[in-house]
Amino acid sequence: MMPADEEPLTEGAVQAAGDIWVVFGRLRRKLRALEAAEEAMGGGGEREPSPPQSSVLRRLARNGPASASDLAAAEGVRHQSMAKTVIALEEAGLVSRSPDPDDGRRQLVSLTDRGHQRRRGERLARQAWLARALQAHGTEEEVRAVITAMALLDKVAQA
Repeated sequence: MMPADEEPLTEGAVQAAGDIWVVFGRLRRKLRALEAAEEAMGGGGEREPSPPQSSVLRRLARNGPASASDLAAAEGVRHQSMAKTVIALEEAGLVSRSPDPDDGRRQLVSLTDRGHQRRRGERLARQAWLARALQAHGTEEEVRAVITAMALLDKVAQA
């Protein structure tokens, strides 16, 4: 039931919302598949992080430093599993641990400069793939329409 002070939804708004939901889901799956393919291929002689390690790197890049316990809870894994993940990332030079300034008994896990560079490189590679795909599959007018649509979605997200 709709509250009395809300306007009824237009057919266009309902269709746009459904289309956005479906397309963003497909795009998210495609980008994850590309990331998994890049990880499987490795390259440059440098060992790529495992999917759980990549997930922790993403989380730290997005949310900032966190304790291993907080990471384990957020990732839905046991503390012992997260400890192994953090140790592997630390050995690879992608994260570091430091005392929590609010609780000296805890340690916070943070991305190192190398970890930030790795995340930036992955993000730029996915962004370049998407730019090439937009250019290959859309007209200049359609690409401009995407830019306009993204501005609207940004307004919605910030409302």
